[in-house]
Amino acid sequence: MQLIEGKVVSEEVKESIAREVAELTARGVKKPHLAAVLVGEDGASRTYVSGKVKACERVGFNSTLIELPVETPEEKLLSIVDDLNRNEDIDGFIVQLPLPDHMDEEKVTMAIDPAKDVDGFHPASLGKMMLNMPTYISATPLGILKLIEHYGIETNGKHCVVIGRSHIVGLPISVLMARKEKIGNCTVTMTHSRTVNLEEHTRRADILIVAIGSPRFVKADMVKEGAVVIDVGIHRIPDESKKSGFRLVGDVAFDEVSPRCSYITPVPGGVGPMTIASLLLNTLEAVKRKA
Repeated sequence: MQLIEGKVVSEEVKESIAREVAELTARGVKKPHLAAVLVGEDGASRTYVSGKVKACERVGFNSTLIELPVETPEEKLLSIVDDLNRNEDIDGFIVQLPLPDHMDEEKVTMAIDPAKDVDGFHPASLGKMMLNMPTYISATPLGILKLIEHYGIETNGKHCVVIGRSHIVGLPISVLMARKEKIGNCTVTMTHSRTVNLEEHTRRADILIVAIGSPRFVKADMVKEGAVVIDVGIHRIPDESKKSGFRLVGDVAFDEVSPRCSYITPVPGGVGPMTIASLLLNTLEAVKRKA
């Protein structure tokens, strides 16, 4: 069993981005500028956005963080999105999800200029991805592709089973793994919480990608010997032995599943770090398109 160490790979990606930014600015191209909008006090969202700001500094990007109180009217957020769309110095931006209950996430996402949609959530971005046209691929699926590529994991002709059907991870990664590309050419089965006899599908998977949002959902008897397992989930569970009072686990019961695997992502330190690295890659791509 070999760990797929996203933390290590993400640092290599950031180093590569930093070198490319230095080369671009030396040629007179502007520094990439990534903005993030955070509404409310959600702890996980705040931690994630803070990580994005630090990553921008690490690779030589400019960054802007717009923080709004939870009671901000939806109209105010839409006005800010419009301002960011019009701001020529902003190359890409994200509106951190989830939003407060009084805001319509679909409406806000639709308001983002697809040219600046570096999160890859806009229907235009998703539609182009479906047609294998140049676009921004959602950060988590893109991170998964980068990990598979880095470790030289063969995908051609393999059976890939995806657990989860969200438009953020499950649906796009299902499409991407089936594409006629270097990382692709899989026969893909997309499953979810309502799939009958789910274990019958997962036990046939050469590559199992788990994004179901349920802690330690996948057990050893659901995984084929020698499978590659990509765990997208991350959850806090109580642990009195930790100073924080909790520990992080994924959608896969790592301790019992990992001995059966050829490759597996840990949680934390697997897919998570690659999500931020992929967001930086998309922002750099936005600058190059403009240049």
